[in-house]
Amino acid sequence: METVINLILVQMQPLLDCDQLKRLSEVLRFALSPRHEPDADLLRLFLTAKEVEGCSVRTITYYESTIRHMVESIGKPYTQIESDDLRGYLADYEAKRKAGKVTIDNIRRILSSFFSWLEDEDYIVKSPVRRIHRVKTATVTKEVLSDEDLETLRDSCPNARDLAIVDMLATTGMRIGELVGLDIADIDLQERECIVTGKGNKQRPVYFDARAKLHLQAYLDARTDNSPALFVSLDASATRLSIGCVESRLRDLGKVSGVGRVHPHKFRRTLATHAIDKGMPIEQVQKLLGHARIDTTMHYAMVNQNNVKASHRKYLE
Repeated sequence: METVINLILVQMQPLLDCDQLKRLSEVLRFALSPRHEPDADLLRLFLTAKEVEGCSVRTITYYESTIRHMVESIGKPYTQIESDDLRGYLADYEAKRKAGKVTIDNIRRILSSFFSWLEDEDYIVKSPVRRIHRVKTATVTKEVLSDEDLETLRDSCPNARDLAIVDMLATTGMRIGELVGLDIADIDLQERECIVTGKGNKQRPVYFDARAKLHLQAYLDARTDNSPALFVSLDASATRLSIGCVESRLRDLGKVSGVGRVHPHKFRRTLATHAIDKGMPIEQVQKLLGHARIDTTMHYAMVNQNNVKASHRKYLE
């Protein structure tokens, strides 16, 4: 096969420039060495690759459902899908579901990851998502919890477990998945810290304040079960709490307390914002939150406009 390809390239050399010859070489190798894995196998192989990279089960499930919905809607094999097919799919998805620009761009990123993998593994010559640019989204200032909101939430907690959950989220800024994955053995009450396992199975220490320590100790002292999990259900089964269960409890607390919509990321964003407002270097906030990239940290942290005004007067007037 290589002999045939090289013969064709030599004959075409006087007629094509270097880029064109390279492109012809890629096309010939792809055409003469087709790979016949069924679409289901391609998706399975891709998801396995994401699992090896350290993606969580929740993320992999989201990838799978997004890609399956796309291919079922378009009705073509993965290797035959073109850019116009994907543009039409995204436009229809946005119109029929009244989806926001952020959602559409999230879908685009997942499809880009999948088709780039197909390209890297030589199942296709070129990813059709290359021609589809990032969807521009409006910058929206997201709400954070005020000190009064946090106190109101604490006062509304009906039991020691919920109070400890609120305190741990508020003072550590950990992810919800990290919270529910904690075991009692992970907690060092004396040093007021614990080890969490974040994205990519990366471990890092997080820290909590004295109030969280006292509430956590009171919750643990009241426990009579033998479960190793830190946060468990209040019935006799003492089952480890799921992400959905904690999210539901926080929503209920928000309604009962009158604080409004409360979710785990709101605590995380609040911690980042307060840390930066009080002068913590952004690099340390990044470490605290377990972000791989510093621009991710900046998306979480909403800098107080009053502090910007004060800094302008301090440094520029």
